[in-house]
Order: sequence, then structure tokens, then C-alpha cells
Amino acid sequence: MADVAVNRGEPGLLAKWRHVLRTTNPPAGRLDLVSKWLVLTRAAVLPMTMTAGAIAGLLAVHQHGFDSRWYALSFVGIVLAHAANNLMNDLFDLDVGLDSDQYPRGLYAPHPVLSGMISRRGLALASLVVNLVDLAILAVLTAVRGWPVVAFAVAGFVLSAAYTAPPLRLKKRGLGEPDVLVVWGPLMVGGTYYSAVGHLPWQVIAASIPYGLLCTAVLMGKHVDKIPWDAAEGIKTMPVLLGEARARRVTQALIAAFYVTVAADVLAGALPWPALVAFVALPTATKAWQALSAGRPEAPPHDYPIWPLWFAAVAFLHTRRAGALLVLGLIAAAVFNVTPL
Repeated sequence: MADVAVNRGEPGLLAKWRHVLRTTNPPAGRLDLVSKWLVLTRAAVLPMTMTAGAIAGLLAVHQHGFDSRWYALSFVGIVLAHAANNLMNDLFDLDVGLDSDQYPRGLYAPHPVLSGMISRRGLALASLVVNLVDLAILAVLTAVRGWPVVAFAVAGFVLSAAYTAPPLRLKKRGLGEPDVLVVWGPLMVGGTYYSAVGHLPWQVIAASIPYGLLCTAVLMGKHVDKIPWDAAEGIKTMPVLLGEARARRVTQALIAAFYVTVAADVLAGALPWPALVAFVALPTATKAWQALSAGRPEAPPHDYPIWPLWFAAVAFLHTRRAGALLVLGLIAAAVFNVTPL
């Protein structure tokens, strides 16, 4: 009943939520509370973190010491951490004067404060509340698993906040891309695995690298899209430092490196052989590679919702497909108890 259109053709709630999750933009009509929260937290990209958590859980599920309660709690923790990071990024970029109606953040989707969706105080409060909930989760997991949980959480928080926050502003110094590789790879996957089982073998760190590369490719694509704006603002992202042509080549290399590292992890015994089903995403990788070679169109296609982002969407679609297939392979390995070589 919730998805039935009401009020002279206004979309139903489920349709509104799907729209936000597909486009990062608010739906037509009155903005309900859930849709507003999905827009504010940029929930469309949260599946990237959910995939990292799923990889960790599937690697951990048959290991000695695995506890589904602590795994579930850590999974919720990393998703909330990603949501809090999105809120903080908007807050910090606004405070340093970067975000504006003419900067891509305010073009591909409404900026929470600049659009009037929420006040700056409200955005800061929302970020604080989410971080406090995460802090409570951290306290529980630390009581169960010990100080290493704190190390993972603090490292993740510092790197995530420093991505945009003064004084480090890693994004401005060409360090945002390595930041994402570390956070979405070893920190998220390794930290969630450790919380689930209480120990962390080197194989899990190795197994986290392929997905970390996929997430880094998405950020590289986004920063390639933003070169004209970032260069003008003195934001020295890696694509600004490399130039567009070389940055697109690096993004292609990151996509290719995903497949190389998956195969290497299987041979090294870090991933079970069913993980090779990720290679089924190669046609999507080929399309992404071709789009990165062809360059950006002069104008967006009809009904394209997130312009001026282009390469970010190309990389994101590949990351979603390849990441889902990697998870599917790990599900098969978990169901049939297939261990690494």
C-alpha cells in the first residue's frame, strides 16, 4: 500500500526511496523523513561499505571464534561510519568555502545546507548523533574483542575525517585516493573480520585489497570529473596532479588490478577459488574501460540524474557489479565450505 501513488500522482514512499537510492537526488513531491535522511547521508553509495562488510563476514563465517552478534554489530558500525563521514564531508567542505551552488557537489545532487534541506547546525547535530551511536558500538566491541577494535575504529575515523577536514585535508594534497584504498580495504574488511572472530590473519588483509581498488577507482573517476573545479580551487587531487588523460589511465589500471589481485589472492590462498566468479564482470569492466578511453560527452544523456559526474558513474557501475559477483562467489564458498587453496 505504501508504494501506491497518492496526492495527484505523487510517487509512493517505496518509489521515492528507490529514486533516492538510484540517483542520490530527492524525489518529486513532498520529502518524507526517510527520503530526506537517504539524501543527507548519500545512501546511494552506502552499498559500497555494505559490500566490504559482506566480504569480511563471508571470510569469517567458518573461522574459529566467529560470533554472528559481534559481526552484525560491526557491520552496522561501518555503515554508520560511512554515513557519518558523508555528513561530515559536507559540513567540512562547506566550512572551508569549497562547496557552492557552482561546485559539483551542489550540481549532481542538492547540498544539504545550500539547498535549504537542513541547517548547518542540524547537519552538525546529525553527524554528532551518528558518531555517538558508532561510539557506543565501539565500546561494546572493545569490551568483547579488546584494544585492536579501537585501533581500527580510530584509524578509520581519522582518515575519513582528515579526507576533507582541516588541517590535513588529504583530498587537497593528492592523498584522498590512497586514503580510500586503505579505509575500504584493510580497515573496513580487516576491522570487521577481527570484530567477528577476534584475530586477523594476513590472508584477510590481502583479500581486502581487490575491493579496496574498486572503491578507489570510483573516487578516481569522481575526481577526474571534478578536475576543472578542483584545479581552480587549488584542490590537488591525484587527477589534478596527473592531468585528465593520465588520471583516466590510472583509473583503468585500478579496474584491471582488481582482477589481477583476485587471481593472485586465490593462488596465494587468501581467497577461495569460487571468488573467481568476479571475472564474470569483465564485460562491464570492458565498457568502463572504453568509456574512460572515449572521454566525457559534451552534454549529459537524456534524463541523466547526476551530471556533471560521468566517470564516477562508469566506475561505480563496474564496482557494483564486480563487488556483487565477488560476494556471490564468497557466498558459494561459505555454503559449500570451500577453503582457500
